[in-house]
Amino acid sequence: MQNFVFHNPTEIVFGKGTIAGLASRVPQDVPILLVYGRGSIQSNGVYDQVRRALGKRARVDFGGIEPNPRYETAMRAVERVREHKIGFLLSVGGGSVLDACKFIAAAARFEGQDPWDILSRHAPVHAALPIGAVLTLPATGSESNGNAVISRDSTQEKLAFSSRAVYPVFSILDPETTFSLPPKQVRNGIVDAMVHVFEQYATYPAAAPLHDRLAEGILTTLVEVGPKTLAAPQDYDARAAFMWCATLALNGLVGCGVPNDWATHEIGHDLTALYGIDHAESLAVVLPGVWKLCADQKRDKLAQYAERVFGASGVEGAIEATEQFFLSLGMPVRLADHGIDAQEAAAKITERFRARRARLGEHRRIDADAVGEILRMRA
Repeated sequence: MQNFVFHNPTEIVFGKGTIAGLASRVPQDVPILLVYGRGSIQSNGVYDQVRRALGKRARVDFGGIEPNPRYETAMRAVERVREHKIGFLLSVGGGSVLDACKFIAAAARFEGQDPWDILSRHAPVHAALPIGAVLTLPATGSESNGNAVISRDSTQEKLAFSSRAVYPVFSILDPETTFSLPPKQVRNGIVDAMVHVFEQYATYPAAAPLHDRLAEGILTTLVEVGPKTLAAPQDYDARAAFMWCATLALNGLVGCGVPNDWATHEIGHDLTALYGIDHAESLAVVLPGVWKLCADQKRDKLAQYAERVFGASGVEGAIEATEQFFLSLGMPVRLADHGIDAQEAAAKITERFRARRARLGEHRRIDADAVGEILRMRA
């Protein structure tokens, strides 16, 4: 296990009725920008709960954040922040809304010429507006980390940034807010959380048995409760376990001090940017290809995972069991299932990675040509 520093400043408030706790956590002396998606919080009652909890605080609403949050939309919110002298951002929704809030918070305080540089040029984020979150969709883990991913229509790019300045001050997680989610969003959340764990676990042995068991515990729990929560959306215990798994999957604990991969995410982002498939859908397609291409480097950990989580054996057992589990959730695992031509996707995305001179994976051995090979095998 490598040396590491684990720092997570987010206060997690978990359980039934916890939205009322906003009253003691959101500041009273500055205007608040309430950021949300396309209206589901108004139909499921969450908006009313938040409004009541905020009381008479000065508030400006900003809705319309997309499932893959857009730079263009976020910049309109930045204009609203400046117009109303906003001092606090409150994200109400899933990880996409919270990712947008993180970018808005950073862009509003950015001192450079173009806030897109935060994503495209890795410009440092020295300051950001404070953020709070009411989470309604478990998936990304954004409620307890400093990461965000933003898409830009004009360039068909989907890029990420990370900064300690954009950790939420608090995140409220009430599993009851997830009861009305469509099955597709629940399915996506389960897969997203699992792949977050895989990216930090399915690498090579690092003398970190506790980290391995933490990762395997999250994976085993998701395999157990994922189908339950799809079959019985109002099973509070299953939803609570799922919600907590998604948070722990990417709050920094599983991956600290051990090698990380993230090739699946980096390739998946371009699939989403070019073809519009959901983030989790891109991960379910790409992951088995990364494992197959990198079987020699990942053999020991994939065999361990196959045995401990599914009672299977070897790399092939790990890939087969994972694909079958995804399929059991209703998640497609091939490009053709999304109407995407693998040869075309491979050609386009290979050129993008060649232009970036990118090398991916825990060993940085996946170059642009290897990215193309991965996509072609996922036809």
